[in-house]
Amino acid sequence: MLSIYQLKPRFQNLLRPLVQRLYDNGTTANQVTVLAAVVSVLIGVLIACFADHLWLFALVPLWMIVRMALNAVDGMLAREFGQQSPLGAYLNELCDVVADAALILPFAWVPGVSPMLVVAVALLAAFVEYAGVLGPMVGASRRYDGPTGKSDRAFLFGFMATAIALGWYSTGWLNGLLLAIAGLSVVTLVKRVREGLKEASQAKPCA
Repeated sequence: MLSIYQLKPRFQNLLRPLVQRLYDNGTTANQVTVLAAVVSVLIGVLIACFADHLWLFALVPLWMIVRMALNAVDGMLAREFGQQSPLGAYLNELCDVVADAALILPFAWVPGVSPMLVVAVALLAAFVEYAGVLGPMVGASRRYDGPTGKSDRAFLFGFMATAIALGWYSTGWLNGLLLAIAGLSVVTLVKRVREGLKEASQAKPCA
């Protein structure tokens, strides 16, 4: 199933010189992880507090690009420069869920958009990531399957935010897109569980 996540290796290659400079300057993977979450929360709060100024939604696609870069950077620092740690694993997963919620929930303040749909999508995003994290608990790898992984959600909400900021939208298609994202999130959730169980069963030694 096609996903933006498949482009990650190429994106990482572009970022590798920057990652080397950050490492040389003493920057750690955990610092980058926490920074991405904190800025995401600040942007989400800013938009929610001043949601009547719809142009502020332009911050979402701009920050989504930077956030995706930071997420790649922290992973590369951890893997390629020996900074992996139990604390880093916790921070990586928890900060992603916090950042997603902070950037999704402000859409509930857009006039005419269904707050229940927005909350449902935010919850499903958390469930999808939780299903991926559960892979190692059943003997599988951390799962990234499905059409609405983190990168895909970032693209979709960046697209919606751009349309809102420019005034090129109707509440009907915004709610329709949110409903579609919710449906695809359910598909992603099921796929991650099924693929995790499949991998775990194949990994079991034969009797």
